[in-house]
Amino acid sequence: MNPPIRIPVDAEQPAPEAVSAAARVLRRGGLIILPTETVYGLAAAADRPEAAEAIYRAKARDPRKPIPLLAADIEAVSRFGAEWTPRARRLAARYWPGALTLVLPVGGAWEGFRVPRHAVARAVAGAAGGVLRATSANLSGEPAAVTADQAEASLAGKVDLILDAGPCRWNQASTVVKVGPDVWELIREGVVPWGELETQS
Repeated sequence: MNPPIRIPVDAEQPAPEAVSAAARVLRRGGLIILPTETVYGLAAAADRPEAAEAIYRAKARDPRKPIPLLAADIEAVSRFGAEWTPRARRLAARYWPGALTLVLPVGGAWEGFRVPRHAVARAVAGAAGGVLRATSANLSGEPAAVTADQAEASLAGKVDLILDAGPCRWNQASTVVKVGPDVWELIREGVVPWGELETQS
C-alpha cells in the first residue's frame, strides 16, 4: 500500500473538502485515521463488513473483540437499531457528545456506541452514513495514539488517509458501560469516572 494521504484539519471547524475526502475513502471500503477528543481512531464504514475485517488485520486485533461504533449524533444511533432503556437515555443526554461509550442491545446482540465531542469525528461519521466502525489507532497491545504521528507510526502502510487535528484533548480512552433492561455493567473505566456514572444513572 502507498503511504497514506495526510490532511491537516481544524479540530473545531474541519474543511468540507477534508471531510468529503475521508468519506470517499470510507465508502469505497478503505481505512482512515481520525481524531477524537480521547485518542486517535482507526475507522471504517459501518456497512462494509470487509472494511471491519481490514481493521482487525491492521491492528492484529483479536477477532473475538467487537469493534465499537462512532456516531454523528444520537439519532444515528437510533437508526442503527439501538434499544434504549430510560437509564441509557439519561446517560446519553448527560454525556453525549463526550467520552462515554454505551453498549446497547441491537437486535439480540450488543453494540458499543459513542457520539464523540470532536467536530472532525462527528462530521466524518455524518458524511459516511451516520455511524463508523472505529477503534483506537494502534496495534493491539500498544499504547493508544494521541497524535497523528503516533497513529501513523503504528499503522503505517495499513491506512489510506489520515486526518491530523493535533494532539487529543484527554489522552485517555472513553469509559465503556453496558446498559440494558436488566444489565448495568462497567466494561472499562476511562475519562468518565464510574462513581460519577452511578450517581447520574
